Amino acid sequence: MCGILLLLSSTTSYAQQQDTTTQPGAGQLLEFLKADRNNIKKVDSNQFISYAGNVKIKQGKTLFYADSAVVNPVTNIFEAFGNIHINDADSVHTYAQYLKYLAKEKQAFLKKRVRLTDGKSTLTTDELEYDVTVKIGTYLKGGKVINEKTTLTSTEGYYYGDTRDIIFKRKVRLVNPDYKIDTDTLQYNTDTEITTFTSPTTIRNDKKLVIKTKSGYYDLKNKRAELYKRPVIDDSTYTMTADDMALDSISGLSEFRGNAVYRSKDSTKGFDMIANNIKTNNKKNSLLATQSPLLLLKQDRDSIYIAADTFYSAKLSDLLKIKNVPRVRDSIDFTFLIDSTKEDSTDKYFEAYYNVKIFSDSMQSVGDSLFYALKDSVFRLFKSPVVWAQTNQVTGDTIYMYLKNSKPERLYVFENAMALSQVDSTIYFNQVKGNTINAYFDTTGQIQFLRSKGNSENVYYATDEGGHFIGVNKNSSDVVEIRFADGKAKRVLLINGVDGTMYPMRQVNHEDLKLRNFRWLDNLRPKSRYDILSSQ
Repeated sequence: MCGILLLLSSTTSYAQQQDTTTQPGAGQLLEFLKADRNNIKKVDSNQFISYAGNVKIKQGKTLFYADSAVVNPVTNIFEAFGNIHINDADSVHTYAQYLKYLAKEKQAFLKKRVRLTDGKSTLTTDELEYDVTVKIGTYLKGGKVINEKTTLTSTEGYYYGDTRDIIFKRKVRLVNPDYKIDTDTLQYNTDTEITTFTSPTTIRNDKKLVIKTKSGYYDLKNKRAELYKRPVIDDSTYTMTADDMALDSISGLSEFRGNAVYRSKDSTKGFDMIANNIKTNNKKNSLLATQSPLLLLKQDRDSIYIAADTFYSAKLSDLLKIKNVPRVRDSIDFTFLIDSTKEDSTDKYFEAYYNVKIFSDSMQSVGDSLFYALKDSVFRLFKSPVVWAQTNQVTGDTIYMYLKNSKPERLYVFENAMALSQVDSTIYFNQVKGNTINAYFDTTGQIQFLRSKGNSENVYYATDEGGHFIGVNKNSSDVVEIRFADGKAKRVLLINGVDGTMYPMRQVNHEDLKLRNFRWLDNLRPKSRYDILSSQ
């Protein structure tokens, strides 16, 4: 039965006629192109026309196919049954087993094994409402969308044919070979494969990494993401949060902007990094922290706080593979104590540049730059650093500070080394100066032994058993060795080229006893962790 035209605004008899007349409102014109058989039936005042067998109907650029159809020309509605196929201008194809179509409004209501495809993705559901005019499809009782390797499910869904956007709501889940996403609201574009998050969202991968965000998007094609409103990354070894994040899985580069906080989960040799900007490179296992960064080294009970203008961190084993190890800001080359390149959680080093400040309960320091490796717990401080341990101050061109259980175990000072110790909170200072200084500490962090070598000078305030001053020794020699008890100098040994004088307390000008380049820098000393935090 070809060429039968149905004008839904009339009640003309629909027997086998070949009316091809067009009238105003032709956009509402239904053209019955094909059916194996038809029948006209009146029920009360209504007239129905039924078609059966290979039914084909056309409205504008939209084609309808079905096993059978029943038309009510008065209400401008037809129902179709079995193997429904709607071809909307060759752009969107919809399939179902039942269709109710409002021709005037161009709205289709489909049920039973509904499937909609735009060539890029396929939507399946039990019930779907589709607006032919604006190409919008809606399901409210559960649906699924498959786009290549990505599957999305939700209770509600809204498909926009012109833009190829789908908005999923309620119990939304996206499953991809690389990850899974759970949320309440999500927008997905089948052309660009960009997923947009507008509600609290959880992203998981098979490596136990979990990302939680409230807003953002993920580009599936290019594997890039922008996350906003304090997203959180939780991995087996660390957590990361910031005001917003930019992640690129292909390049391995990520940027964390605004109040960024990195926390490692290793409680004994781990670290936390806080900064307003942190950039990471997953392929190089590197990290760059700028804009008021702060490094917290977890050392059992006594954590170490470090502030600087910039921090850089990467794998120590990678650095050891480089033939010409780069110097820290043109300072002297440092000697590594690590030979193993075995992968472990301590295979990491830090470089800090400009305005370095360090605080722990047992020692403090300031300087220009530093290098620190988790493996050996040695602070390598460059360009005229200062280290304080209890009442002792040590300065030099370069200082290596060895830690054990977060307390100083040994200090080695290169060039222009000087150690000062204030005597019982007085204006007097014991002083040692030399080319190099080695100092050793006990388990409580108190100095036990000090050795100065090369053009050594020493000023020592001697006391009797009652602690009263009996005089001042000023000496020079090649080597000075001092042994301490309870943090106080008890024995001084001078070796090679000894020259010196003991002065009575009342006969000396104590200012004149200060060695060349004497500087008591207690005003620069961080007094608490809050001094570190407030400097950032």
